[in-house]
Amino acid sequence: MEFGLFVQGYVGRRAQTDPLAEHRALMEETEYVIAADKAGFKYAWASEHHFLEEYSHLSANDVFLGYLAHATERIHLGSGIFNPLAQVNHPVKVAEKVAMLDHLSEGRFEFGSGRGAGSHEILGFLPGITDMNHTKEIWEETIAEFPKMWLQEEYEGFRGKHWSLPPRKVFPKPYGASHPAMWYAAGSPSSYAMAAKKGLGVLGFSVQKVSDMEWVLEQYKTAIRDADPVGGFVNDNVMVTSTAICAPTHEEAVRTAVDSELNYLQSLVFRYHDTFPRPEGIPRWPEVLPAYTEEIVELLIAEELMICGDPDEVLRQCERWERAGADQLSFGLPAGMPREDTLRTIRLIGEHVIPKIDTDPVHRTSRFRAA
Repeated sequence: MEFGLFVQGYVGRRAQTDPLAEHRALMEETEYVIAADKAGFKYAWASEHHFLEEYSHLSANDVFLGYLAHATERIHLGSGIFNPLAQVNHPVKVAEKVAMLDHLSEGRFEFGSGRGAGSHEILGFLPGITDMNHTKEIWEETIAEFPKMWLQEEYEGFRGKHWSLPPRKVFPKPYGASHPAMWYAAGSPSSYAMAAKKGLGVLGFSVQKVSDMEWVLEQYKTAIRDADPVGGFVNDNVMVTSTAICAPTHEEAVRTAVDSELNYLQSLVFRYHDTFPRPEGIPRWPEVLPAYTEEIVELLIAEELMICGDPDEVLRQCERWERAGADQLSFGLPAGMPREDTLRTIRLIGEHVIPKIDTDPVHRTSRFRAA
């Protein structure tokens, strides 16, 4: 199992008191990715969100990733996601950005796509649309066109229901063989199955506890054996996400979690991701969840909903995901956690966890692409 980092330009409550909070958040997250590169993480994923106050100010993630292509050496950089709905980003512009980042990173780019966070975000671009399932139709119409734009000397053109383009040569072509690995941001089991059918890797950003995900991972692995890939190769890959806090002792890790305002982040998740099932007891914004106590954090650890503890504990928790069948575990670091504690978590995982689980020096997607 490989390891990644997930960043999204989370500003959080500090925006209410610090006029430079937005700038600090973006600069700190570039620092975290650079630190992860040095620590042995193989992937870094940057979100694309619009209009989501405090929750995610990383709207131009292509610019962010372009900077990181120069600032890092080994880590693969992924769009988590680029939104290819024509009303948000024209598909040709998306294809051009992917190929350009592939060049700037010298083959280290990963193309993740998806349909956006929820109605507040997407209906800003799709006025008059009330059914979010409409975005699935637009995405389905578009996704298979990207490999054609990259691999055909002159793209054959496209005339669909939602966008069109006459035959044109699309530049630049990707760096080296084939094209970057293709991923889909999936939340429901049906989305995992659809991604497998198309030969796409899955970015599991809404993952629940490990035991609830095992059968979903197993179904994906079964379905992808019969994939009809939209791209030049099958990306047999499932990435799952989890919060991660690692400290020298269990007690210090739990205290860090208590102080990291995880309740505020979780409240923002359900403020904007209205396509997620809302568990019982989640309040309606602007009411927020109660602050987490040590007892709540211990319960989240016991229920496999958070990776938190000393290095040995974090290793065991990560090994649990590996046994469940995850190909990549990507950490969303608590946005309210102090910078020094975040960098410590990255360093400790790089020293004590990654070398004991990820022993392959080559990225999984690099092997698929080269083959």
